[in-house]
Amino acid sequence: MSTTLKVGNLAPEFRAKAYVGGQFKEVSLKDFQGKWVCLFFYPLDFTFVCPTEIRAFAQRENDFRELGCQVVSCSTDSEYSHKAWYEKDLPEVKYPILADTAHRISRDYGVLIEDQGIALRGTFLIDPKGTLQWMSVNALGTGRSVDEVLRTLQALKTGELCPAEWKPGKATIRA
Repeated sequence: MSTTLKVGNLAPEFRAKAYVGGQFKEVSLKDFQGKWVCLFFYPLDFTFVCPTEIRAFAQRENDFRELGCQVVSCSTDSEYSHKAWYEKDLPEVKYPILADTAHRISRDYGVLIEDQGIALRGTFLIDPKGTLQWMSVNALGTGRSVDEVLRTLQALKTGELCPAEWKPGKATIRA
């Protein structure tokens, strides 16, 4: 029996082999307890839209880190495929890339396209207590906005009501 993933509920725990900065490691959500986590899924290694997003997250990784947030990516490819692709085409990426070959993580987060065995472009912000605070899922051909993910994280971290188009430095709403 599976439960529906909802904002406000605990994020599904994961543990998987990962490619991290040139090495293979076991990585779990619990490794980041006490930090925000930005978990994003992408369909496949060696594709066209995926590297644009992966690079965009890598370019903004320090911005996430300054906000106390760990970036983690995931696809259904193996850690060996990750290593081959990242060493060749994406050496600037240092955050963990999970290998979800059993499709459990993608399924738990509701982004698995079962008949294709690949994940949609899902993005999840998980707070330091492990609660899912935000999620967005894009179709395969549409890349996500890393700026919007960062803006949303900043809004969540205020702990206040943030109106449409809110940006850091702008007024929040007093209830």
